[in-house]
Amino acid sequence: MAIKTILIIEDDRFIGEMYVRSLKKAGYEVDWMVDGNDGLIAARNKPYDLMLLDVMLPERRGSEILQILKGGAENLIPATKVIVLTNFDQSEQARQIMEEHADGYLIKAEITPKKLLAVIEKLDRAA
Repeated sequence: MAIKTILIIEDDRFIGEMYVRSLKKAGYEVDWMVDGNDGLIAARNKPYDLMLLDVMLPERRGSEILQILKGGAENLIPATKVIVLTNFDQSEQARQIMEEHADGYLIKAEITPKKLLAVIEKLDRAA
């Protein structure tokens, strides 16, 4: 499956705009939500190939969104890869729970748009 459609759930305007701009320039179709509730609704209502999910969000945390979508008895987004993005230092246990349901886990401060594109391309080749 080639990654073509991406949902970004990110409340930081600067980071969100930067990701949207670089991903669209690279040829991806991108939707961007700034709070957890809108992100959850978008993820359930439209199929995406990839979701970039921030951990600290207004309305709902990223971990809660991931648990609802992928952690229950039924995976509600089976065709969607998930990369968790955070600057928040989490406990090892919280990080392990997130990693169980995600395809990648990145620290935002370390990820430039160029690095993000490389991670997405690598994930796409591995699929």
